[in-house]
Amino acid sequence: MSHSNKSFSTVPPGFYTITRRDGIFQEKVHDAYKLRGKLHEPTVCPECNAVFHEGRWQWLPAPANAHQEMCSACHRIHDHYPAGFLTLEGPFFLAHREEIMHLVHHEEKYQRAEHPVKRIMEIEEKPDSTLITTTDIHLARGMGEKIHDSYQGELEFHYNPEENLLRVSWSR
Repeated sequence: MSHSNKSFSTVPPGFYTITRRDGIFQEKVHDAYKLRGKLHEPTVCPECNAVFHEGRWQWLPAPANAHQEMCSACHRIHDHYPAGFLTLEGPFFLAHREEIMHLVHHEEKYQRAEHPVKRIMEIEEKPDSTLITTTDIHLARGMGEKIHDSYQGELEFHYNPEENLLRVSWSR
């Protein structure tokens, strides 16, 4: 099967290939977007109104007089600094782009309902591929796995532990 201009199996510098069975990556370094300590409870994100309660961000009504601090997803969006990258390409993808993108949006909606920090940041449509950036490595991985489970094809994961970034590539 031919691919677009880039070599599908090229591992970007600083990344290494992982398999679908690898446990998601124990972060070895400090992630600037992870909480440095416990937030006061309750805390509300002034951007998206998610509430930090019982140790995690949740979709709850914001209590009166809650502390305010931006959640990690809004922080990443504000800084234009994604954690996950999902590249979709290949002749099958191009012929079925609309239904595959429907699956991508459905997975994000499902994940985001329970985990406010799992969001799509941007979708960049190119003539021969689509690049989706996410605020969370687990969302990029989950979307890639859902597409692979539904349509098979080639699925690769490249993880950079120093920067806590995941690049997922799917082609068919």
